[in-house]
Amino acid sequence: MPRLLLTLVLIVLASSFSLAQSQLTILDKNTQKPIAGVLAKIPGQNNQVSDEEGKLAINLSKPSLVNFSHIAFESISILLDGNERLTLEMSPAISSLAEIVVTGFESERPLVHQAGAISKVLENELYRFNENSILSAFNTKPGIRIEQRAPASYRISIRGSSLRSPFGVRNVKVYWNDIPFTSPDGTTALNILDLSNIQNAEIIKGPAGSIYGAGNGGVISFESRKSVTENHVSSDLGVGDFGLLRYRIGVDQGLDKGSISASYVHQKSDGYREHSAMNRKVFQLAYHNKPSEKRELSTQILYSDLKYQIPGALNPAQVEENRRQARPGSVGQNSSIAQKTLYGTLSHQVDFNEKLKNSTALYVNTTEFENPFILDYKKETSFGYGGRTKFTFDDRWGNFPVRIIAGGEYQKGKTLAQNFGNRNGQADTIRFSDDLITTQAFLFQQFEIDWTPKLLMTIGFSENFSRYDIDRQIDAGPNSPAANTKKFDPVLIPRLAFVYKLTDQSGLHASISSGFSPPTIAEVRTNEGSINLDLQAEKGSNYEIGYRGRFGIVNLDLTAFYFKLNETITSFTNDQGVVLFRNAGATDQKGIELSIDYTLYRNQLSQLQEVKLSHAFTGHYFSFSNFVSGGVDFSGNQLTGVAPNTLVNLLDIRSKSGIYLNVTHQFVDKIPLNDANTVFQEAYNLLGSRIGLRATFGSRWDVEAYAGVDNLLDETYSLGNDLNAFANRFYQPAPGRNCYSGLKLGFRY
Repeated sequence: MPRLLLTLVLIVLASSFSLAQSQLTILDKNTQKPIAGVLAKIPGQNNQVSDEEGKLAINLSKPSLVNFSHIAFESISILLDGNERLTLEMSPAISSLAEIVVTGFESERPLVHQAGAISKVLENELYRFNENSILSAFNTKPGIRIEQRAPASYRISIRGSSLRSPFGVRNVKVYWNDIPFTSPDGTTALNILDLSNIQNAEIIKGPAGSIYGAGNGGVISFESRKSVTENHVSSDLGVGDFGLLRYRIGVDQGLDKGSISASYVHQKSDGYREHSAMNRKVFQLAYHNKPSEKRELSTQILYSDLKYQIPGALNPAQVEENRRQARPGSVGQNSSIAQKTLYGTLSHQVDFNEKLKNSTALYVNTTEFENPFILDYKKETSFGYGGRTKFTFDDRWGNFPVRIIAGGEYQKGKTLAQNFGNRNGQADTIRFSDDLITTQAFLFQQFEIDWTPKLLMTIGFSENFSRYDIDRQIDAGPNSPAANTKKFDPVLIPRLAFVYKLTDQSGLHASISSGFSPPTIAEVRTNEGSINLDLQAEKGSNYEIGYRGRFGIVNLDLTAFYFKLNETITSFTNDQGVVLFRNAGATDQKGIELSIDYTLYRNQLSQLQEVKLSHAFTGHYFSFSNFVSGGVDFSGNQLTGVAPNTLVNLLDIRSKSGIYLNVTHQFVDKIPLNDANTVFQEAYNLLGSRIGLRATFGSRWDVEAYAGVDNLLDETYSLGNDLNAFANRFYQPAPGRNCYSGLKLGFRY
């Protein structure tokens, strides 16, 4: 009897220490085919790899968080208890145009079958450069150029649209999480966002008025991270030349039916040039909830506190003397910008049934803005609100699938804008004070029909309304205070587009669209106090044809377009140095945009896992077709501020050990800096590189260390010239060779 009892005890003890086994089958989420070579990282054990049938057996002594990774798929982590049979689905890492899904023109389709020129900037592309701005990632896309006149002073050009933007972001519509981010006055404070506030971005090139209202320069749609798959704490630290310091801390917490995320980022630098320091603090809080399978609710709060100095443009002699100096007077007058912005959003999506759904988003924001400049001192306090709603109806018209999209957008802003004299960087006597009310609204409708399984047609319209009310309360000049109104008549903007699906991996697209872009209030009401009510809206027509496809390992995206623009708004500078605006007749804009990428090598199990090359070419052959100013005929000249040719080459290498290398080359052609084409920014080549190591320790810790160099060739160039500048002050010198490095830590709990 004692021996039997001892045997039973030993059996119980042995069973308590036995390993439980999980049987896993790993499949491609899209094709449902098994994935061989998936690496399973198991705490306290050697890594395991799935077989040819995607099968894997994991023995566990206790519940453990296991990470699954593959070079061609997105990594996932799951908690395994043991004694279970599971089928895991892994999503392919983006390697084909057919796998990149975009929502441009409010139609969620693979990029290869989208009816328009759309580029997508993915999260991994944002983080292959110095993480101090979005500039480098966006400049790898054909037809897109971001310039930086000083740290945090951006100017965006989509197909040459920066001609009317001496500073700031204009003539480009920007959305953040499908919510209008561009103010109703037509300007966008893009510099209040940190890179961490963006997960990916879509860029629609050319007029997109059928869905997004007035604007000829295109649309940028930013998306921040929404879904939280695991609880996570992360922190980043980045440093670099010229006093660059950036640190971030973030928390993602999953909830019963949603998630909550919070992050804080502080970035500052002394700047390459004298008087070019910047300091930005950004806090973001996001809550996402899915109370049912048919409803989603999201709300976000963004607070940004931004300060940056403005060194000003230099003439050729000053550049030759010392390219790092500030423009004389900038330091003494404390030329700079201080801006505090609070931005709150609320969005709601609901599926009424299988055919009808609605998406509605609202926002409210407040801004305090202060801008001492060499010539004056500006203060503004503004409040704005608005929203966007969209209904989508999917049905059949006879034998043809159809989709009807209809909705509207409304924005209103109220601003107290005051201009003072500037006495040694302090506000002096008031010059004028205006109460500004800006209103912008439009309705949109879009009809999509699949005439055949291969042919898709899209017809879209929008009806646009805009108005500026400028009530001058104080005027120290010769004019008496008065109320002024600039109202633009309702404008109907149509768009017709076709897509022909050659295969699942290729397609042709063509479109004809109209553009309408009213001047911003900053162009109607300028810094010296004048109000130019005669400034007319730009109007144009765009004709476009393109091809997207995949040939084996090669992805190809080619677009050719012709944009005829009338009443083109251009900038010039008077003898006091004040930037003014005028309509410049017409411009002809012909262009070719090409991107090619191909994976030279990919093997999950070898030490060298992936080698990828990408190329992007932009040919913008823009000219004034009819422009006479001051008795001088500029017709036939190149469009000011536009490089005829740019070329970007990218090399990306990844290894099994987690080491990666990114190399970037960019060529920019000569850029005309004045309408007469007598002054040019010389052509230049930029070369940069980033090397790093990503590793996972245990199953919970993620670590990345990286270092990089920009402008490796130490080129002398300007990244953001002043156009048609008075006294030849064209140049905003960019940094020479400079280095950066960083460390990231993440913990899953």
